[in-house]
Amino acid sequence: MSATTATSTVKTTRFWTRAHGFGIFYLTVALITLVAALTRVSPDTISRLGLGVIGQPPPVRISFPTQLSLVIIGVLLGLAGLYSLVRPIGEREVNVLLGFSFGMIVLAALVAAAADKSIDMVGMIKDSLRLATPITLGMLAGVMCERCAVVNIAIEGMMLAAAAVGYMASLYTQNMWIGLLVAVLAGGVMAALHAVLSIRFMVDQIISGTVINILAVGVSGYIRTAFLLKNPFGAPGLFPYVFQKTPLWDIPILGAILFQYQPMVYAAMILVPVVWFVLFRTPWGLRTRAVGEHPRAADTLGINVFKVRYVNVILAGCIAGLGGAWFSLETVGHFDDLMTNGRGFIALAAMIFGNWNPIGGALGALLFGFADALNFKFQILEVGVPYQFIGMLPFILTMIAVAGIIGKTTPPAADGEPYQKQ
Repeated sequence: MSATTATSTVKTTRFWTRAHGFGIFYLTVALITLVAALTRVSPDTISRLGLGVIGQPPPVRISFPTQLSLVIIGVLLGLAGLYSLVRPIGEREVNVLLGFSFGMIVLAALVAAAADKSIDMVGMIKDSLRLATPITLGMLAGVMCERCAVVNIAIEGMMLAAAAVGYMASLYTQNMWIGLLVAVLAGGVMAALHAVLSIRFMVDQIISGTVINILAVGVSGYIRTAFLLKNPFGAPGLFPYVFQKTPLWDIPILGAILFQYQPMVYAAMILVPVVWFVLFRTPWGLRTRAVGEHPRAADTLGINVFKVRYVNVILAGCIAGLGGAWFSLETVGHFDDLMTNGRGFIALAAMIFGNWNPIGGALGALLFGFADALNFKFQILEVGVPYQFIGMLPFILTMIAVAGIIGKTTPPAADGEPYQKQ
């Protein structure tokens, strides 16, 4: 019986793979694209994608027939689906086809949205980078925690508390930099609470993170009601653009993509390689990863497991606090209840998407940022799809990443396990 069962299991595994599942998905999307192109788009409809400087008419417009473009994309997706179903392919080919097909799906969405209209692609890229900022910072906080085996689902609460406290400090001092510092410290304080609960008292880390998220909702709501709604100071304004008064600002295309941002976007760009370098190229990073993989062995070698975990979790909270300040101090200049809108949880999905690596996680955050930018662009263009469905796209991508559909991910071996010194 065992031999027969093992043989049937092997055959079943070989018969149905990720490639087959993606193949069916590609064929389904291809069919929808072809049917929509042939039945709902006129042959003389033109789509336009523009390249240029933000706020000015794009000097370059690429025009192409909408129907023909969608038909070509549908055919390419159909070929990718057939290839995935018919030929036995390895994981690398599956991921290459996934990237190609995802690019085709995004291009199809842009072409359809630009029918008889124009989409500024430079603006899309810029918005994607900007909207990816809090997700990137939250992702870095998650990586730093889980690399030392502390699960941190409290990133959402840390960012929310930091957004409220930082804005309050900025409002009452009329100094945004003080507000930013207070936001970072608020994130660190919330992280310290999570560290004490999960490391010192060995509370279940999921429960601890949930408690902090609930606490942040209550604290931020109280701050808004008691201190922010009726204040005599007025709004403190927003952070200035870093390169606005320099020649870099006016460089065609590259100036808009690289140099037209506020400080925290650049902070996220800098922190990604910094955190990667610390984790993978320094003795501290080696100790952190050792604690995350096998804390008992690390302790035997003289590494202070508790110190490593405390330091990483608190620093991660400070980074999450920086992400919280992005919402209230850099984006809108005020604080609203629940304004983080689930970005802390999306950051965890980006972390999983990137396999607990800051570089891969940043790419995942950029993907989610692009989904957000696409949502806003579709609403502006009044695409004939309910905006609620378009707004679901980042969260659908989150479920896909967490479910492991993108590919196999491997967390640190001791992730989520409390450590008790013998």
